[in-house]
Amino acid sequence: MRYLVVVVAGLTAFAIASLADVVTIEQIACKVNGDIITDVELERDRAGLEKQLRANGYTGQRLEEALKAEVPNLLRNKVDNLLLIQKGKELELKVDADVNKQLTDIQRQVNTADPEKFQALVRQETGKSYEDFKADLKNQFYIQGVVREEVMRKIQFKTEEIRAYYDEHKDEFQREERVFLREIAISIQGKQGAALAAAEKKAKDLVDRARKGERFAEMAETNSDSPTAKDGGALDPYKKGELAPAIEAAVWDKERGTVTDPINLGNILLILRVEEHHKAGLAGFEEVEQEIQNRIVGSRQQVALRAYLTKLRSVSFLEIKPGFEDTGAAPGKDTAWSDPAQLKPETVTKEQVLQNPSRKKILGVLPIPGTTRSGSSSSR
Repeated sequence: MRYLVVVVAGLTAFAIASLADVVTIEQIACKVNGDIITDVELERDRAGLEKQLRANGYTGQRLEEALKAEVPNLLRNKVDNLLLIQKGKELELKVDADVNKQLTDIQRQVNTADPEKFQALVRQETGKSYEDFKADLKNQFYIQGVVREEVMRKIQFKTEEIRAYYDEHKDEFQREERVFLREIAISIQGKQGAALAAAEKKAKDLVDRARKGERFAEMAETNSDSPTAKDGGALDPYKKGELAPAIEAAVWDKERGTVTDPINLGNILLILRVEEHHKAGLAGFEEVEQEIQNRIVGSRQQVALRAYLTKLRSVSFLEIKPGFEDTGAAPGKDTAWSDPAQLKPETVTKEQVLQNPSRKKILGVLPIPGTTRSGSSSSR
């Protein structure tokens, strides 16, 4: 359908060209199975890249060099994403629940309960329709799901590698004493009487649920009024003396899994859970084992992902228009562009038929409608 829209747009522009000297036509740059990538999309991505680089402080020569290095990969990135999205759909990954949860989290963060106002805010902030914004979110979850299931889960290593990494990098695991916390914040800003009592009851109920074993991160996501809710209430680690005295006293020497009573900070009721407490000195192997696994996986992720994307390219229908380049092309893959407008019907002359025995045989087996074989009628 998208291909048809682009073709129709091109035909319309061609008609207008007879009445105007200048016309802009969106051109297909690449075909990826049933999807297309246009030059307008690539130019939009280039503008977005430049905007992001400028936001990160790039200017002048540094900006030009960064663009020169990254712009050639824009088509590769588009092809990568399309292939992963298509694979996610092929695998029938279930992402709708994740999309709805993400939208709910965003709606809560911007403090807009009215669906129509939220959709208007999305259009205002992103320049996209709500439906397009939701579709983009869904595609992102497809990409994440495929990378997780088809790439990350298949990166293997032995326990001996983890221990060896620890022994070789002990200087990197020297720790200052720090405490790691998660929070749930219940707003009591401007609340009095029954409203305040309801907030206090909610906070106490959450503490009881957490102490009975309910997942604190999930509770934070659905109940906390803090911006950290989207991360399950996770906070940056704190060193001794960095927390307010009342809070430090409630968490510093407590065991992992300790959940505090609600702490009244004036405008919020704060509930904290102790996730980890790293003592000063060399961290124990068990303490950093998961961190080492993440490092090993991370170091191998890009190589594994690129190999997977090359494999997807090798079995996909890909055509790239002259003037565009896929820097992630699969070796030996034919991506030559075929223009339907340049295709000509094959014609066969009588002389060619007579000179080609295989054609004569075929025509002898399958008579041309309206003709007769010897001793038979075409009407039989």
